[in-house]
Amino acid sequence: MNTNPQFEQLEKAFFHDGYQLGMKAVEANMEQEALHQSLKEMYAAIDGLIDSLFVYARQQNQSIDCKRSCSWCCHQPVFALDYELDYLKAAVNKSFDAETISGIAEKAKQKQAKLSLLKGDDLMNAKHPCPLLKDKTCMAYDARPMACRIYLSSDVKSCVHFYNHPDDKTTYPALLDMPMRLGRMMNEGFKAALKTNAVEAKEYRIEEKLIK
Repeated sequence: MNTNPQFEQLEKAFFHDGYQLGMKAVEANMEQEALHQSLKEMYAAIDGLIDSLFVYARQQNQSIDCKRSCSWCCHQPVFALDYELDYLKAAVNKSFDAETISGIAEKAKQKQAKLSLLKGDDLMNAKHPCPLLKDKTCMAYDARPMACRIYLSSDVKSCVHFYNHPDDKTTYPALLDMPMRLGRMMNEGFKAALKTNAVEAKEYRIEEKLIK
């Protein structure tokens, strides 16, 4: 983990940016359109950071193996805050017809049934496809929550190994620390802003919000 003082300042900056975006929604009385616009801006900021990391990695002859249609991580439990999942669900309802939405909800029910009684390592190591996964691609990619955006691996082989051997405690996905920490801090800032308006954000798994 990076404990460099400059990196800690960067974390504070991302927290502040997330807080400012959250306050925009608060000042608009938490109207759905304003909340979703703030989330869209937060995601755009994180995506910009990640795009820069890809450019830097290429310049340094290093690898970031994540790309669309690489879906090894799309089979594990994904947790997100309720306002993110409301944004995701709104995007699903806007983008697809009733039959497709019903199919997504049914897949969500199936995954929820498989995971609802699991806890601890049994839950975190469970491998079942996300309800939004189709042909190895996320059906709602542009609206995916922060946890999906910041989960970046430098070695796809480590992801494949974790998928096939989740109980192996000697090898984990080779995740990049920087985007994960900065994305989390930005979301923490956003959540802190909502709390000033007595809005307590709660965490759910994706399928829990896609069931209905």
